[in-house]
Amino acid sequence: MATSRDDIKFLSNPNIGSTRKKYCRFKKFGIKHIDYKDADFLLQFINEQGKLLPRRITGNSLKYQRKVSTAVKRARHLGMLPYLADLMK
Repeated sequence: MATSRDDIKFLSNPNIGSTRKKYCRFKKFGIKHIDYKDADFLLQFINEQGKLLPRRITGNSLKYQRKVSTAVKRARHLGMLPYLADLMK
């Protein structure tokens, strides 16, 4: 009895090894300026504890990662974002 690949039931997801290519969302969408007053946008770049996410996770280019970090630090200084937080999101 010949079984094809469609007949085999996988115990786990067969697409586990394949990862999607990361991209810089600023270059893709043409965002030139990162506003430090937009706290909702900056929340995408910090984790639950309030730490900045690294480039290898967000996929930002070096130029825009520096701008994001500066904007987050300015927002923290003005009190729009917390320095430390317990489960912010």
